Amino acid sequence: MDKIRKKKFWNNQRLAVFGGSGILIAFVLYTFVFADGRSKLNVQTDRLTISTVKQGKFDEYIILQGVVQPLKTVRVDAIVGGHVVQKLAEGGSMVKEGDVLLMLENQSLQLSFLQSETEANRLVNDLQNTRQRLKVDKFTLQKNLATLDYQIAQAHEEFKRNEQLWNGKAISEAEYNKAKREYERLARQREIEMQSQNYQEENSHIQINQLEGTLNRTERNVGLWRKNLDNLSIKAPIAGLLSSIDVEIGSNIAQGQNIAQIDDLSGFKVRAEIDEHYISRVFVGLKATCEFSDQKIPIVISKVYPEVRNGRFKADFVFEKSSPADLRRGLTLPTYLELGKSAQSLLLPVGAFFSDSGGSWVYVLDSSGNRATKRAITLGRKNPDYYEVLSGLSVGEQVITSSYSGFGNKEVLMLNK
Repeated sequence: MDKIRKKKFWNNQRLAVFGGSGILIAFVLYTFVFADGRSKLNVQTDRLTISTVKQGKFDEYIILQGVVQPLKTVRVDAIVGGHVVQKLAEGGSMVKEGDVLLMLENQSLQLSFLQSETEANRLVNDLQNTRQRLKVDKFTLQKNLATLDYQIAQAHEEFKRNEQLWNGKAISEAEYNKAKREYERLARQREIEMQSQNYQEENSHIQINQLEGTLNRTERNVGLWRKNLDNLSIKAPIAGLLSSIDVEIGSNIAQGQNIAQIDDLSGFKVRAEIDEHYISRVFVGLKATCEFSDQKIPIVISKVYPEVRNGRFKADFVFEKSSPADLRRGLTLPTYLELGKSAQSLLLPVGAFFSDSGGSWVYVLDSSGNRATKRAITLGRKNPDYYEVLSGLSVGEQVITSSYSGFGNKEVLMLNK
């Protein structure tokens, strides 16, 4: 007798369906949960620069190229123009203060001096003649007054005598009036003579004052012309090294033209150009050091030039102590300008990565060293060797600091040795 057999639930068909579904679910879970879906790029490690983040002292400074210059340089310009008749010094020679460098000739200037001197002499003569005439007029006045006083005295006596005779009816009224009119005429003539002489004297004093003022101005002009003639001898204003003199005998020199330059060798300074980015942080008194003969020499900013050209401005440095004996004009010295105080910080070596990421992210190696992942960071100050790390990195982590230009926007770099 046949037996009824129960149908099994886990038959081959169901096992196949559930097995396939499980595999599919596992694949989906791995793909969306466990698998790393970030973009990747294979990179050869021998093409990379890998740096280690470390803790250390951060010195904020910039490196400049300082050029040695004399502490003081004096330009020698032609005060007056002319053509060179003598050249008494050559570039590169030492000169003393007052040494004649060039002799110029200017005939127009010499003629103007002679004309001015002649005019001054004429004014001197006019002034002397006017003063002499005033004295003569005074003597003439005294003589005329003496004569008039004598005539007035006689006329007064005659008038008084005739007055008595007329009162006594001894003379006619006509004779009396004639004597009276003569006396009054002479008295009036004396008054007019005094007024005339006073006017002439006042006029003469005015002429003398005018002549004296004109003479003083003319004499000052003569002095200026004479000084200009002296300026035809071009002299050294200070003692030092005549670094250049760019004229030859026979050449014409214009007024105000630069002729030579004299360096005061009693001391030196260092002049450097600085990027305009630092203009707000550079000031007089800021300290720096320069390298010379394997020594670091302290210097300090003495002057900052505010004018910016081609994105750079200039500053002068002086030595805190005496300048080295072997310095020469034109030497280039590496100069380290301190912009802030030293501080303990996380340090990341400077590299080309900054131009690609702007310092906002870097590729950081994992513990295996086989791959590097993009990570956001924050950088602070910078010196020629290191960036100051503010956040995003830890001591001992390794960072790719070479250029990122060939990596595109890949999130992960697979490092192949």
